[in-house]
Amino acid sequence: MHFLDQAKIFIRSGSGGPGAVSFRREKFIEYGGPDGGNGGKGGDIIFEAVPGLNTLIDFRYTQHFRAQRGSPGAGTDRTGAGGEDLVIKVPVGTQVLSDDKEQVLADFTEVGQRIVFLKGGDGGRGNASYKTSTNRAPRQHGPGWPGEEMYVWLRLKLLADAGLVGLPNAGKSTFINAVSNAGAKVGAYPFTTIHPQLGVASRFGREFVIADIPGLIEGAAEGAGIGDRFLGHIERCRVLLHLVDASGDDPIEAWRIVRGELEAYGAGLVDKPEILALNKIDALDPKDVAKLAKKLAKVAGETPILLSGASGEGVDVALDRIVAELGPVTPKAEEAEEWSPI
Repeated sequence: MHFLDQAKIFIRSGSGGPGAVSFRREKFIEYGGPDGGNGGKGGDIIFEAVPGLNTLIDFRYTQHFRAQRGSPGAGTDRTGAGGEDLVIKVPVGTQVLSDDKEQVLADFTEVGQRIVFLKGGDGGRGNASYKTSTNRAPRQHGPGWPGEEMYVWLRLKLLADAGLVGLPNAGKSTFINAVSNAGAKVGAYPFTTIHPQLGVASRFGREFVIADIPGLIEGAAEGAGIGDRFLGHIERCRVLLHLVDASGDDPIEAWRIVRGELEAYGAGLVDKPEILALNKIDALDPKDVAKLAKKLAKVAGETPILLSGASGEGVDVALDRIVAELGPVTPKAEEAEEWSPI
């Protein structure tokens, strides 16, 4: 399945059905009078967060969503049938943005969250409702209120407990494969990860979700490389695991670059709890690893975890730190009341 985290769609709620113009004509009834019924209400546009989805790929092939309009009214004071609501199912973590991407209109953070986004138009009045003491045979009727329509952007931000950050080829995919069944692609070249990966890790009987995003390069926050677009997927993470390649040309500078990009991106990423790990230590002599770890600790202000995703060394220590940062499991918050942004 292809990964897609942004999509632009057009949505329109149903218009109300027109009211009817009708007069009662029956044998032996001298004064029939108007009996046109009201039109039916148009269908609503509803967004619902459902389990089992982790991409917006379906919206690449279907971009227009229109709810059913209400049926017209009929004689004998019959109200038209209401149009069916259109439920648009989205993955948990989806945000609905305005056409200019400046305003978040809805944010789906829990399975089953349901929002009536656009309301259908009310049905038009039939001529029976226009009858008065001075207007005994009205022929006017309401055409029905139009539905609402707009273009919106859907943006997916994956929900994960911990996020992996680092330069390309820092060993993030190897680590997530070592602690979960994510099956991320691993290669001896940068940018083997081209879209986010999720994996479920377990430690001491507790399960938590880890997100691996494409590697960052200098200038990513301004659009360089591919990592800047996916930084949004770690905005919701509660803790970051920063992997620094010990076998790289300049691990200290690699740490500075990633920290700089997190700060430049904003959204509070630089303020999140961060666990620093010196990865790929199996590729160096232990004495060189110790010297490098000392230099990195002096610059970063914390002692890094010595880690090797390939050999498994230090993996349990990293998981222990993540669990400690996540803290105890909190009970699920009560369901938020249903609301409409329009």
